[in-house]
Amino acid sequence: MSQQKPIVALVGRPNVGKSTLFNRLVGQRKAIVEDLAGTTRDRLYGDADWAGRDFIVVDTGGLDFDAAPPPPAGPSRSRGEGGVTGFQAGVASRLFLREIREQAEIAIAEAEVIVLLVDGEAGLTSADQDVAALLRRTDKPVILAVNKADNQKRRSEAVEFYALGLGDPIPVSALHGTGTGDLLDAIVAGLPPAEVEAEAEDETIKIAILGRPNVGKSSLLNKLLGEERVIVSDVPGTTRDAIDMPIQYEGLDVVLIDTAGIRRRGKIEGGVEKYSFLRSLKAVSRADVCLLLIDAVDMVTAQDAHIAGYILEEAKSVVVIINKWDLVEKDTNTMNEYTARVRNELKFLDYVPVLFISAKSGQRVDKVLPLALQVQEERLRRISTGEVNRLLREAVAKNPPKGAQRHRLKFYYATQAGVDPPTFVFFVNDRTLVHFSYERYLENTIREQYGFLGTPLRLVFRSRGEKG
Repeated sequence: MSQQKPIVALVGRPNVGKSTLFNRLVGQRKAIVEDLAGTTRDRLYGDADWAGRDFIVVDTGGLDFDAAPPPPAGPSRSRGEGGVTGFQAGVASRLFLREIREQAEIAIAEAEVIVLLVDGEAGLTSADQDVAALLRRTDKPVILAVNKADNQKRRSEAVEFYALGLGDPIPVSALHGTGTGDLLDAIVAGLPPAEVEAEAEDETIKIAILGRPNVGKSSLLNKLLGEERVIVSDVPGTTRDAIDMPIQYEGLDVVLIDTAGIRRRGKIEGGVEKYSFLRSLKAVSRADVCLLLIDAVDMVTAQDAHIAGYILEEAKSVVVIINKWDLVEKDTNTMNEYTARVRNELKFLDYVPVLFISAKSGQRVDKVLPLALQVQEERLRRISTGEVNRLLREAVAKNPPKGAQRHRLKFYYATQAGVDPPTFVFFVNDRTLVHFSYERYLENTIREQYGFLGTPLRLVFRSRGEKG
């Protein structure tokens, strides 16, 4: 079954290079990099791997305990247009400081490994000492990385950061990549054991309920459980944590995971809500099947597609559920029209089933778990090597790869290398000749023959003599 990826949080004061390091570790330019404190307002995440371990890297906003603006000097008799009183500014200042500390403490609680990044060019600062003091109180592994150590002089000067009491500082250059291998070694050493054998013995089927705020996730969970075990409210954000509910269903051990609503990145607010998003991300990572809830009134939004993208990145199986179907005026064609709209808006999930329900009234809720379990069975489906090669021969004969004879793609044989998700390996003369459209053609051919309802397929192409 699926294994949860550990989380590595990058923390530190503003403008020490966290976003640059994040981009370096995940291998792509996802974080905005700017020499301006506070540029990273929303946490970014990305998958990384090193020495055979997969983990999630989280880029956080800068922690500066002295950043809150002081109240204006002297009494303030009037706000003025758009102004605030000195009292209001003082209250805002205290709230801002509390929110910074809250963010830091939740980040520490959520991550398995914490990387404190400091600036080797600026040297040791009181803000570094404040963050280090907070981190010394945790029992999580804390790795001290000294950024901008671009030359031997800077690397030798990194010893001053021993004063933070967090062990050996690791000099790195996030911009140039120097020292990041040593940093990754330290990160992997700090991760908890993979526990592959324990995970293999876990036959529990994990089903995560995901969606935007207020689409009815908790209402659906309560209906599936047959009792009011989760708070249901019209106020978005009622569910803060990913909540696990173990049940028995037709002799199977199932865990239903209710998650916090995932807002559009620009709408994710500070403090607890940001880390609710992180917990939802963890839920996707350890789920087998994800139920993507969509509001029938709003239909598919950009944020629904964004959440679907998270699920697809983790190669999880999916059931799209259109909730609040009781609020839609219908005729005989409405369901077909809505299904077509879902297929059009979520083109990359054209293989997933679509179910129309009302969590409030219970309409078709009894079909949710059977459909999710059917999708899970498809996720574990295995096709014999003989059948895969027969299908491949027929597909190539029907639609041969294009190209000149000397540079045409040739297939030798294929096999299904694994399940969860189903993974097919094709051995070819030159994998660089595999065009995206032909890969898509092969995937569609496999689906037409064997289904794999709601489940992503991984197609891997290896050149002659290529290993791994």
